[in-house]
Amino acid sequence: MAAASEYGNWYCTRESVKRALSVTGSARNAQVDDAIEAGAREIEQITNRRFIPKTEKKLLTWPQRHPRRWFVLHLPEDLVTVTEVTKDDDTATVIPLADVLLEPNDIGPPYSRLEIDLSSSSFFSYNLTHQQAIRVTGEWGYTDKSVAAGTVAEAVDSSETEVDTSDGSLWGVGSTLLLDSEKLFVREKLTLDTTATLNATLAADVTANSFVVSDGTKVKVGEVVLVNSERMLVDDVVTNTLTVQRAYDGTKLAAHASADKINAYRVARVDRGVNGSTAATHLINAELKRYVPPGDIAQLNRALAIASYTQELAGWAGTIGSGTSTEGGAVETKMVALDKLRASVRKNYKRRAMGAV
Repeated sequence: MAAASEYGNWYCTRESVKRALSVTGSARNAQVDDAIEAGAREIEQITNRRFIPKTEKKLLTWPQRHPRRWFVLHLPEDLVTVTEVTKDDDTATVIPLADVLLEPNDIGPPYSRLEIDLSSSSFFSYNLTHQQAIRVTGEWGYTDKSVAAGTVAEAVDSSETEVDTSDGSLWGVGSTLLLDSEKLFVREKLTLDTTATLNATLAADVTANSFVVSDGTKVKVGEVVLVNSERMLVDDVVTNTLTVQRAYDGTKLAAHASADKINAYRVARVDRGVNGSTAATHLINAELKRYVPPGDIAQLNRALAIASYTQELAGWAGTIGSGTSTEGGAVETKMVALDKLRASVRKNYKRRAMGAV
C-alpha cells in the first residue's frame, strides 16, 4: 500500500471493503488498497472537496481588487477552523481572529470565505504586490468530525511507526487517526499480546465458539484475535467468556491448548505526521481519535473500490459473467446503483472548482 504522504486520505477501510467482497486472507490486500485509493481520489475530483482535514497555511490574493468587497476574502478550499490570519506579505502583520468572521456562519463549517468585522479597525492589505499577500492558517477540509478510538498502550516517540493501541476494533487500515495534535495514517494492523490466555483446551470445532479466558477485560468486542495461527472475530465478551467466529479471515480451524496466548490485532503501523501535522512524542494512555467522513462519502468510497476490484479481476471487460463470486469467479456487475450513489454525492457535495472566487 502506498504511503499517505504519496497519496491522500481514504474514506473507508480495507476491512470494510474486504467484508463486502467476502475476500479473506492477505493475498488481495494490495489490489483492494489500490481500489480504495482510486475511489477516494475520484470522490475528491467530482466534489472538489477533501473530507478529512489538513493543517495548512495558504497564500491568498489580496481582495481589494473588487472595491465594494474589499473586506471579503474568498477561500480556495473548505475551511473548518482558522488559527491565524496575516497580511502584508512577509511582514506578517497579524489580523486578530476576533476581527475575522467565518462565513457562511449559518451553515458552516465548512466555511467558504472570511470577512473583516466592519465594526473593527482591521483590514486586509498588501506590501509589494496583491499576490499571495494574505496568509490563512487553519484546518482545511469539509469536516473535522472524529470519534473516540481508544488510547495508546505505551509511550510513543517521534520516530516510531508501530503504535500499540487499547482497542483494535475502533480503527482499520486506511483510517486517519488524531493523537494529541498529530495525525497518523494507518497502513497495516499487527498483533499485540493481550496477556489473556485460554483457561482450557479448545477443540478444532466451529461449534466450540464460546470459551473462558484468564481475563476477559483484556479483549474487546469487535476485535480480531489470533490464537496460534487461527484468527477469531470476537462477537461478545461476558465477564471472562468470549463468543467468537472461529477460523476467521480464511485461517484454518485448529485445536488449542490451555494457557495458549491470545493476541489481538491492535498495533497500528502508521505514517507519522500526515495532513500537515508534525511527528511528536506522546504519553502512554494518550487519547486516540479517528476522523469520520460523512456516511455517504464512506459508502461511495467502498462502492467504487468494490466496482474497481471486481472489474480488474475480470480484465475490465464490463459485464462479468452471470453468477456470484468472492475471489474472482464470474459475477455480473450492474453499475446502476453505483451511478445513482455517485450522482447523489456529486449533487450534495460538489463545490465550485478549487481556486474559484
